Amino acid sequence: MGTVALYVVLLLLVVFVIATVVKSVRIVPQASAVIIERLGRYSRTLDAGLHFLVPFIDKPRATVDLREQVVSFPPQPVITSDNLVVSIDSVIYFQPTDPKAATYEIANYIQGIEQLTVTTLRNVVGSLDLEQTLTSRDQINGQLRGVLDEATGRWGVRVNRVELKAIDPPASVQDSMEKQMRAERDRRAAILNAEGVKQSQILTAEGDKQSSVLRAEGQAQAAILEAQGRSRAIVEVFAAIHRGNPTPSLLAYQYLQTLPQIAQGDANKVWIVPSELNDALKGVGDVLGRRDGGGHDAEPHEVDVEGVGGDLDAPTLEDPGEALRRAREEAQGATREAADSESATRRGRRAPDSGGDVPPAAGAPDPAQQAGEATRAAERAQREAGAPPVQGPDDGGAGTGRTPTG
Repeated sequence: MGTVALYVVLLLLVVFVIATVVKSVRIVPQASAVIIERLGRYSRTLDAGLHFLVPFIDKPRATVDLREQVVSFPPQPVITSDNLVVSIDSVIYFQPTDPKAATYEIANYIQGIEQLTVTTLRNVVGSLDLEQTLTSRDQINGQLRGVLDEATGRWGVRVNRVELKAIDPPASVQDSMEKQMRAERDRRAAILNAEGVKQSQILTAEGDKQSSVLRAEGQAQAAILEAQGRSRAIVEVFAAIHRGNPTPSLLAYQYLQTLPQIAQGDANKVWIVPSELNDALKGVGDVLGRRDGGGHDAEPHEVDVEGVGGDLDAPTLEDPGEALRRAREEAQGATREAADSESATRRGRRAPDSGGDVPPAAGAPDPAQQAGEATRAAERAQREAGAPPVQGPDDGGAGTGRTPTG
């Protein structure tokens, strides 16, 4: 019986020794601190590593995590200066710097930081309206960090950063804000569209202007080149005619061949017989008479046309205004002379005795022929000057002396 009791005592002694050894050894992990109290009073702070304690005298009070911690607080209702309730969700980044102060200065420093954040946030946002609250997050974060860092300094806690995760205004205010933003974007889109249309119209107008200017310049150059070509063609034809030395019989024959072309066309109802047809027929008859009587045609001779062509590349044209004025004066003079000659001829042809027409004296010039030649000279002068044809005062025509026939 005594042996059993001895074994029990020895066993209890071994357990006590083991428990005492375990309580006397303390291993602290990295980035942590342990507050040690000796007989209920603060003794020391254990850092990371192996430490030995006095059994049953030293006792660990608390273990403090020295790493930076992140705490997200639930949304808090805050009233702005324009009496709107907004819900603000915040996040705090803090780090304990003094484990003793964090243990003995405040019972729960996380709860203290949360309540201090809520009160400070209400004070800061209460002085701002909704627009400033939504656009001044950096300002609010700075003020919160300053107030929290000052208050938590004596707690052994350093606030590193304060962030506002969300600021949610009421649903009605959100709807109004969305409508406002939509209207603002529509206004900007309309302005951009109007500016685009304006720039497009300006560019189109400038393009039309430049194209019109280039087109006008091209037409002017084309007209100049065409006039120079016509002038050169006239000069070449004139020189060729003089080099060929045409006889009156050839000219009369060509004139007779040209007459059928006047009556060409299905729509021609009237055939104009020129007054100089008699002269052409007379010339042809004279030529045929000379050939029958043993006469001979005049020998062609050389005609010096040097200088007729001039500078073919740069022809000199008469002033259109001066040529037009001169052509009109010649046409008016020829018309007056033709009218005077015709009236004199009519008075001379009607004899008071016979009451019939009296033929003009032999060898007397035909007034109608003279009028036609004068009018043709005027037309030729107008064509050379590039002016429009001058109309006669009697029939509104060119005064060619041509008589319409059936």
